[in-house]
Amino acid sequence: MIPAAINNPVVAYSKLVRRMGKDERLMATHISLFTALFVQCQRNGFISPFPVTRKELMGYSRIASIATYHKCIRELDEYEYICYQPSYDPVKGSLVYWPDCPVP
Repeated sequence: MIPAAINNPVVAYSKLVRRMGKDERLMATHISLFTALFVQCQRNGFISPFPVTRKELMGYSRIASIATYHKCIRELDEYEYICYQPSYDPVKGSLVYWPDCPVP
């Protein structure tokens, strides 16, 4: 039997946000960036990994500082909310592996 969280990405997202609410290491910018990542995952058909660019994520999450963006995305990866694979290529974009998403 497939767990409901894997079958329904919205349920998985909801559980992760509840977990994040209890995590005292995280600030509002982490939650905002995580929500922007969810939007990108949704636009990619909930397939993991999905490409992201700093410019798009900063716009969606309303993070104005590049340093804050890099700190938050690094910490989300470090705290195992996502798996972030930077590309250092602004055209190609980085890859994010979303928890509980099918990997092709």
